[in-house]
Order: sequence, then C-alpha cells, then structure tokens
Amino acid sequence: MEMNQYLEVFIEESKDHLQNCNAQMLELEKNPADIKIVNEIFRSAHTLKGMSATMGYEDLASLTHNMENVLDDIRNEKLSVTTAVMDALFSAVDDLEDMIASIASGGDGKKDVSRSLSMLEAIQNGESASDAVPQTTSSIHYDEFERTVIEQSLEQGYKAYELTVSLREDCLLKAARVYMVFEVLEKIGEVVKSSPAVDQLEEENFDQQFCVTFASKEDKEFIEKSVMKVSEVDLAKAEEVNFELVENQPSQDAEEEAAVAQVVAEVPEENKEKDIQKAVSNKTIRVNIDRLDVLMNLFEELVIDRGRLEQISKELNHGELNETVERMSRISGDLQSIILTMRMVPVETVFNRFPRMIRQLARDLDKQINLDISGQDTELDRTVIDEIGDPLVHLLRNAIDHGVESPAERKNKGKTEEGTIQLRAYHSGNHVFIEIEDDGAGISKDKVLNKALSKGIVSQEQAKSMTDSQIFELIMASGFSTADTISDISGRGVGLDVVKTTIESLGGSITIHSTEGKGSVFSVQLPLTLSIISVMLVEVEEEKFAIPLSSIIETAIVKNDEILHAHNQRVIDFRGKVVPLVFLNEVFDVNKNVDEDIHSVIIVRKGEKLAGLVVDSFIGQQEVVLKSLGDYLGDVFAISGATILGDGQVALIVDCNALIQ
Repeated sequence: MEMNQYLEVFIEESKDHLQNCNAQMLELEKNPADIKIVNEIFRSAHTLKGMSATMGYEDLASLTHNMENVLDDIRNEKLSVTTAVMDALFSAVDDLEDMIASIASGGDGKKDVSRSLSMLEAIQNGESASDAVPQTTSSIHYDEFERTVIEQSLEQGYKAYELTVSLREDCLLKAARVYMVFEVLEKIGEVVKSSPAVDQLEEENFDQQFCVTFASKEDKEFIEKSVMKVSEVDLAKAEEVNFELVENQPSQDAEEEAAVAQVVAEVPEENKEKDIQKAVSNKTIRVNIDRLDVLMNLFEELVIDRGRLEQISKELNHGELNETVERMSRISGDLQSIILTMRMVPVETVFNRFPRMIRQLARDLDKQINLDISGQDTELDRTVIDEIGDPLVHLLRNAIDHGVESPAERKNKGKTEEGTIQLRAYHSGNHVFIEIEDDGAGISKDKVLNKALSKGIVSQEQAKSMTDSQIFELIMASGFSTADTISDISGRGVGLDVVKTTIESLGGSITIHSTEGKGSVFSVQLPLTLSIISVMLVEVEEEKFAIPLSSIIETAIVKNDEILHAHNQRVIDFRGKVVPLVFLNEVFDVNKNVDEDIHSVIIVRKGEKLAGLVVDSFIGQQEVVLKSLGDYLGDVFAISGATILGDGQVALIVDCNALIQ
C-alpha cells in the first residue's frame, strides 16, 4: 500500500490525539479519581498506536504502547495518579510530539525516548521514576520471525542480548563506526535485528545511539569490552532479552482488538449512543490552507471580470443583462463571505497549548497558578492564528514570572496562595481582542520610569508629561527589563518588544492597564482577517492608493498658510499637537502638475505618534483584498501590498507604520 498519500492525514490526526492527551491529562491531575478521563486518554493513545503501526512508525507505536500499559494499570486500580505518574505520561507525550514534528518536517520520526520509557517502566514496576535507569528491551518490537530466531538460539545454548551503543558527540564517520561494531559482533555471535534498521544506520539517520539484538555464547562483560575497543564508542551496555516477555507478546491485531473491546465495554450504553450520534454529526473535512489561497486568488479574478461586466451593462443599458449582472454580483458577494468563513479558525487551536506550558512554568518557579481560559470559540483568519502564538507565549511567561507573586508573598499581602491568570478572547466590530489578566503585583510606575530614564529611553522633560498608559508601554521598548535577576523564563528584555513588533506587523495593537499590588491586563487588538481589510481609497494625480482604516484617526482640509516649518519638516497644528506632514506624491515619486492652495490630509496614528498624509482627493471607503507584491518586486518602502479594484485597476496599500518614524 502506498502510504505517502495518507501521511498528511496521519500527521494532522496525530496532532489532534496528542492535544487531546495533553488536555485530558491536565484534567486528570485535577481529578485523579475520574476513570472516564483515563479512558479518554487511553482511547487517544490507542488510536495513535494503531495509526503509527499501520504507517510503519514502530518507535511511535512502541512508546504509545508503554503509555497504554500505565493507563491500563490506573484504570484497573493497580496504580494511583501521582505527580510522578503524570510527569512520566507528560514526558512520553512530549517525545511523541517531537517524533510527529520530525515526520511532518520530512524526517523519519526517530528519537531517543529511553528516558520516557524508563520512567514509564519504573512506575509499572513500583519504582521511583526519577531513579529509573533507561532500559532498551521494551523499545524494540519483534515480529514472529525474529521471535522464532531468538527462541531457536536459546534452545541451542546461546544467550540473546540487546546491546545499546553510544557514539561520541564529536564522531564524524558514524556509519563507519557502526560497520566496525557490526564486524566485532558478527565474530562473536549472530545479529538478529538493529534499531534503527541497518539501512538507516548506513545513511547515518540516527543521533548518537543505536541498539542491536544478537545471539552469542559469550557473557555480556566480554561483549561490552569488545565493542568498547572500537574507536569513538562512548558507551556499550548489553542486557539479556527477557524472552518470556517477547514470547508472550500478543500479536498487534489481537492486542488492539482486546484493548478496543475493553474500552467499549467500559462505556455506558447511553454514552455509546451519544458517541455514535456525535460521529455521524461530525461532518468536517480537512483542507490544506494553500488550496484556500488558490480559491481566494481565483475568486479575485472573478471580481475583476464582475466589475468589467457591470461597466459594460451600464454602457449597453440592456434590461436582461443588467438583471443577470446584478444577480451575479449578489452571488459573488455570498461566495466571498463563504470563502472568508472557510479561512477562519478558532483561537482554541492556539490556546490549547498553554495549560501544559503554565503547569510546567509554575512548577519551575515554585508558584501556584490557575489558568482560566474563555472565548476559545472566537475565530480569526488562519494567517493571523499562525503568527499570534509566540507573542501570547511571551505575554503569559511574563505574567507568571513578573506578575504573579510567590505563594509566601501573596499570603503576606492577604491574597490567596494560588494566583489566577485569565486568558480571554472576544469579538468587537471588525476586530478580535485577546486579553491576558493576572492578579499579581502589577507594574510599578516609578520603577519603570527610573529604568527608562537611566537607559535614556525617555528624557526628564518627556517623563513629566507622560500618562500612566504611556509609562506602562515603556516596558515594550527594546532591551527594557525591570527584572532584578535574569532567569530562563524572562528578564533579558527580549520579549515584549518582539511582541509589540509582531502584533503591529499584523495590523494590530497592544495596550497595558495595571494597578500596583492588584495586577495587570495586556490587551491585544487584532484584525479579523489579513485577507480583506477596510481602507480609504485616495488619489494622487492619477494614481490610486489605499490607506487602512485601522490607522486613520480622521480626515482634514489644510490651507497652505496653515502649514508651518519646524526642524526642516512641514507640520500642522492638529488639536494642539504638532503633526508632521508626509506628501505621498514625494514619497512615491508621483509628478504633480499644479501646486494647490488647499490640501486633503489624512491623520494616521502609530501608537502615540501621529502624521498627516497629504493626498489630492478622497475617493471613499471600501473593503479590499490584500495581495502580496510577490518575490519579483520584493519589499517596497511604505507599501504593504496591493489590491485589484472592481474596474481592474491596481491600488497600492500604504504601510502607515513605515511612514511614521
């Protein structure tokens, strides 16, 4: 069977199952006695194991099988849910995520998972997971032929070993060293199997470690010493194969059928019916985002032709043609809405990764954190979703490290020992707001201002007239940090400036509200979509430009005698503020035929900075589709893209942020 055609589906579904495992394990930690949650994790792990085995990823299947064993012991009340158990399960899921990521990037999904395996096995054996020594016997799956070979070897007086060999980190010719190890082993026994497979070892598709199963009459000390004589071998450890386990290992099909039967048997009858109904009603299909981009581009070509048809029907003034064109316009409008809806993705896809991260950070910092998430169903364009993850990670890490105090500090302040971080998303107009609120120490205005003054970010004169909001926003300046000590979490001043830059590049903004001693709120405003934006169309001579409405404060008419000069810059007095003027004909080198006495000006904003863009005339507001200029033109100063208007003309979209410097 050709598996490549199913690879994309396998990767996507594996990510879903792993995400479900993460979410359910966090719930299990809160409700350790709830067997329903254990069954849910078991189902996801079991499905992932079956998929991995079918696709030929035996390492994935093996690790998931070990997870199943631990979960099965919990279900059968042989194990209780402890922190050590959860750490082992989380470690295994982390390894599985890395292996899936390797497969998604074109790799073979190989990874050294000995640490996770040893933790899981130690728990099953009633040992401390932290004291476990990595074992290699369970990481290799033997088929029927290989089990027969091992069995016959044992009957003939041989011993079966699994030899783990580690090469030095600086080893340059790994394949040559592998060949030399095999040559040594073949002189003292018979090689049965290797992990990774021989062809992978020859191509050096492994890290520094590999495992060989072989039969020999020599003892393990002699084998280890023989292999250690090969240069650049760092470690050689042989363990006898526990043949009882190998012999009694059930076939994969029988094992899966038994596990499925056991899971189904434990589901109450009413839940079975609900699950069937849920499966029937789940009428979704996975579509690659590239296909939606192609669909959007084709639709834009249709819009151009629609505009041309509307123009022709007006000129001909033909009744039936007019009716047909009007109907086509309505249908294409509905089609545009559907295409945009198809590109929308719930922010849940980003939010899902945070509970696990918060759990680990809280443990690292010895803090108690409750993460409250709301508004996961709020939808954003896929292109925005892809970019917003990292900024939110920075903001959450900042809230945990700088915001929420230690349990002892909170107790001294009369607060509960457990701090709360609220992550919420909601729609407002054509924007989505994502807010991160903590009930921590808040931001000290004096501390921020003193740090900014010492670093020369603001002057004494500027500091006197700054509002609270402006002072708080100083923490997003490059290299700014008020941390007394630098940690792995934050404190180097390389987080919030990146957050601000990324959010502004998406056409959004970030504001900060804080009360010292009570907490802070970081509010991120984002456009619903980057594909379609609302703009003000303007004209400079015969050229058309589009200015995003999100940047515009208002429009104005300015006379020549109202234009002042300051520091070699033309400025105007706008509501008591000095606002510099930017003449678009000069920026974009558009020849003007006449000098005018009256100028049309659009006041735009970037943060607290203002500028007046001087144009010839306003055409009006319009929703347009943002198109990239492509690799051929590359980056053009102060132009973020272009749009095709209904009459087929191209209008360049002005990047106001680039003009306000």
